[in-house]
Amino acid sequence: MSMLPRPTYRDVLRARRRISPHVVRTQLRYYPNLSRMLGFEVHVKHENHQITGAFKVRGGINLVSQLSPEEREKGVVTASTGNHGQSIAYASRLFGVRAVICVPDGANPDKVEAIRGYGAEIVEEGRGFNEARLNAERLAREEGFRYVHSGDEPHLIAGVGTIGLEIIEDLPEVDAVIIPVGGGSGAAGIGTVVKAVSPKTQVIGVQAERAQSVYLSWRKGEIVPTDSADTMADGLANSRAFQLPLDIMRDVVDDFVIVTEEEMMDAIRLYVEKAHTIAEGAGAAPLAAAIKIRDRLKGKRVVLELSGGNITAQMLRDILCKRR
Repeated sequence: MSMLPRPTYRDVLRARRRISPHVVRTQLRYYPNLSRMLGFEVHVKHENHQITGAFKVRGGINLVSQLSPEEREKGVVTASTGNHGQSIAYASRLFGVRAVICVPDGANPDKVEAIRGYGAEIVEEGRGFNEARLNAERLAREEGFRYVHSGDEPHLIAGVGTIGLEIIEDLPEVDAVIIPVGGGSGAAGIGTVVKAVSPKTQVIGVQAERAQSVYLSWRKGEIVPTDSADTMADGLANSRAFQLPLDIMRDVVDDFVIVTEEEMMDAIRLYVEKAHTIAEGAGAAPLAAAIKIRDRLKGKRVVLELSGGNITAQMLRDILCKRR
């Protein structure tokens, strides 16, 4: 059980006041073609159209805006596979804070380039996210940076929870919200809002078959690490659940769906063909899950969080050219 305070619905309302001058209120769009195909109302929350191309910037701005003067002077360090790093880099530039982002070897080059473009320093070293995290923790100890955990941060969770506010305001009668889960901040934040306002709405998390730590931990009630997180969806590539989001998800997430690499790639293609929009692997995971459980969702109003669109051109080309 985490000792950190859980963000509340009121915390999310406060977060919206802080971040609204700096982020986009993204569109919640109904897709009739996808709806006819799947047998339920498909509404897509387009966080791929957010600043930085992904949802996490909402949390980054909420956190960095509340740093103490001493923390701002020392700067921040964090670990990321891409989107969280962009979030902290963007927010740090916004508020004049030095940022160091630790990424693993072979991280998405477009995301690394974007992080650098926002003015952050890059440390690219280590096999996978967890080794990058250890690098960030070491730098925090040695250099005195304010370490920003990518999941165990109440301000991050409250910030991304603002997505839930927008969903409920735009579609009050929503029956289910399907959310991709990497570290779990999105599902924890959105789920907190949805359950506070519409308790009967189903909140469904999605994980990659090759990166199931959060699902296994959610089911067991304690952290269950996995040996690896070898998935093309770098936003889901986490081999160890984070305690605070996990504790919250145990209360606000009703179910999980596990999707394969092929199912996510099929969903990326489907988004291009039927919605003319770009999704990265994590962003496409909710559509892959919705297809998998379409019989359960028949006739319902369903929101899919398209959490990000930061896929490389080469990966998108390969996926579009390859069909099963």
